[in-house]
Amino acid sequence: MFALPNALRTSLMAFLVISTVGGTSVSALADSRIKDIADFEGVRENILVGYGLAVGLNGTGDASDMAFTQQSMIAMLERLGVNTRDLTDKLKAKNVAAVMVTAKLPPFARQGSRIDVQVSAMGDSKSLSGGTLLVTPLLGADGEIYAVAQGSIASGYTASGNAASVTKNIPTSGRVSNGGIVEREINFDMTKMEQVRLSLRNPDLTTSRRVAEAVNSFLGQAAARSTDPSTIEVKVPPNYKGNVVGMLTDIEGLRVQPDQQARVLIDEQNGVIVMGQHVRIDPVAIAQGNLTIRITETPQVSQPSPFSSVGETTTVNRTDIQVDEGADKKLMALNTGVTMQDLIKGLNDLGVGPRDMIAILQAIKAAGALQADIEVM
Repeated sequence: MFALPNALRTSLMAFLVISTVGGTSVSALADSRIKDIADFEGVRENILVGYGLAVGLNGTGDASDMAFTQQSMIAMLERLGVNTRDLTDKLKAKNVAAVMVTAKLPPFARQGSRIDVQVSAMGDSKSLSGGTLLVTPLLGADGEIYAVAQGSIASGYTASGNAASVTKNIPTSGRVSNGGIVEREINFDMTKMEQVRLSLRNPDLTTSRRVAEAVNSFLGQAAARSTDPSTIEVKVPPNYKGNVVGMLTDIEGLRVQPDQQARVLIDEQNGVIVMGQHVRIDPVAIAQGNLTIRITETPQVSQPSPFSSVGETTTVNRTDIQVDEGADKKLMALNTGVTMQDLIKGLNDLGVGPRDMIAILQAIKAAGALQADIEVM
């Protein structure tokens, strides 16, 4: 048993608690499809990146002393047959900006298919609004070119006057819709695979075993096995030989109840608390009180009567001191195995705000009564 020391009164902020009533059976909880909790081997995106130039900016490009922008302009013009080596000092980049171009290559993207690309200013450009991205090769992690991007940039804008300005979104970052064309495919043949691996997005031993059991129950044989908390290996049955896509289509729709670790996430900056359904509290007593001292100064003016020959005008101090020791706060006792909903209800009855709730949860954890991990974001 312990009592939490006095905490300073804080302003009420947004409070979010995700929990379910204790005692709810697993069968009553919502199941999830395997495709929503796991990824299939080979079915994944690939990150692409490139460096290019955005032109056509309305005087919002990089400054003339931006060396890499100027060098990029010279290299681009030389590739187009324009010699500007002797005109380096006269080149101005007010309408040109160096940009980084990023994109995601979808799984099994074929040559000629289009993808969206994101464009971000690299130098001191003020805005990319109205600009056009020039031909930019997009490279993968292996250094090979997988796509080429070009097109008009859609971004935010800034409008300003002498006394006010308006900014929409981020003007130094934009998007080129369908601006990338896939030039190289990633070779991956699923039809010849002898086994497939599933990777859980939230690794857990119990969930991994449940997925394997669900797959085996559907296939009618021990084709799947859990190798670790994140991976399930599935051997392709004879009736699915050469039809791995069909097997994955049937498997991904199976429903499994994911398990989760007892965990409490705390965002102290925003006063947000997220709690899992399996969090339990051991017998503990909680007292929360606030000590508030309010000092009010109301000086008054004292002056002599009219036409008086004696006395002078002066200021008389008046001080009012009020002390609130939180005497109306009560001690709350929690029984064995209470749920988070019981805890939150009790804390709300005590009039505890989000900031004080965070301190209380950390104190309960320090006392060894909170059977869950606390993660501070």
